[in-house]
Amino acid sequence: MGLFGRRKGDAGGRRGSAETPGDDFDGDDFDQDDLDGDGPGAAGPYDEADAPEDEFARLDLGSVRIPVPEGAQLQVEMDPAGPVRAVHILTQLGQLTLNAYAAPKSGGLWKEVCGELAEQLRADGAKVRSLVGDWGQELAATAGEVQLRFVGVDGPRWMLRGVVAGPQELTEHSASALRELVRNTVVVRGTQPMPVRTPLQIDLPQAIVEHIAAAQQGEQG
Repeated sequence: MGLFGRRKGDAGGRRGSAETPGDDFDGDDFDQDDLDGDGPGAAGPYDEADAPEDEFARLDLGSVRIPVPEGAQLQVEMDPAGPVRAVHILTQLGQLTLNAYAAPKSGGLWKEVCGELAEQLRADGAKVRSLVGDWGQELAATAGEVQLRFVGVDGPRWMLRGVVAGPQELTEHSASALRELVRNTVVVRGTQPMPVRTPLQIDLPQAIVEHIAAAQQGEQG
């Protein structure tokens, strides 16, 4: 699984379905009803209630259980206030990150988030395109030498968002790696009520907590 790094601050379906590139993203220029793929279910990502018994060894992070690719390293991003903000998976294809959020029963949160992400990225100077992927709408953004791909899935009272950041020459490979990660992830929403868009809590395994504590002591020493 590799080394566990630490970082503070801000972070950047249908198997084998084809992508259809679009023009620069303008917010609500997609009809989500026309784009939806298989969504959560038999092809993943999975709700805890439908978690499969398969060959994948998943890393349990509380709100998400993710199959870490062979040879990958983990980087833990801490919020200045203390909680874990994200766990990044570092691979040869790029940095992959998954986060889950509370969502309304009616779904549709990913469509809203897509528009907001596009506006934010364009305001930061990135070129943004909309694509049709395994679960419907995806976003691709070019920022300097870095290529970003965003994938989102609306589940039962949760939304899973994945992003990969990598070199432009590996764009299609990194996007495929992200979809595979999303497809085999299990989301644990819990039953407690919480406001829409609230990030679901990330809980680190004890081994990672101890590794971080040891690293901190080494830095202080």
